[in-house]
Amino acid sequence: MNVFGAIVAGLVGTAVFTMVMILAPGMGMPKMDIVGMLGTMFGKENRALGWMMHAMMGIIFGLIYAFLWSRGILSPTLVGGLIFGAGHWLIVGMIMGMIPMMHIGIRRGEVKAPGLWMTNNGGTMAFVGGLIGHLVFGMATAMAYSAI
Repeated sequence: MNVFGAIVAGLVGTAVFTMVMILAPGMGMPKMDIVGMLGTMFGKENRALGWMMHAMMGIIFGLIYAFLWSRGILSPTLVGGLIFGAGHWLIVGMIMGMIPMMHIGIRRGEVKAPGLWMTNNGGTMAFVGGLIGHLVFGMATAMAYSAI
């Protein structure tokens, strides 16, 4: 496993995913402000913290993907990235339903709970947008990792 490659690939995947989030409203999807949600987890909004947490999660998932690839579970190809991205979304989407337990802003009523697969933030289109974002993350991470 190439740790440096995994970190870089995770950051590349996060950058591409972030572009999808920024463009989402223009594509008819709800606003996807994961940075805002992460930046309010511990109290007053801190977008810098939200960006750092978003990047850190990209690195962690890049490392997880690379570890699994190094163990022979799929490979860093377009298809491997798509499959990992879909699985990633299924897991993270369920975790979104548990966020209120650890998010101070949601518990205080200052931030809306995202719900499973962020469906409280746009229903089916939020589900589709999140899935697209994670598919793109998986593809970009796989392509970057295989290039390094």
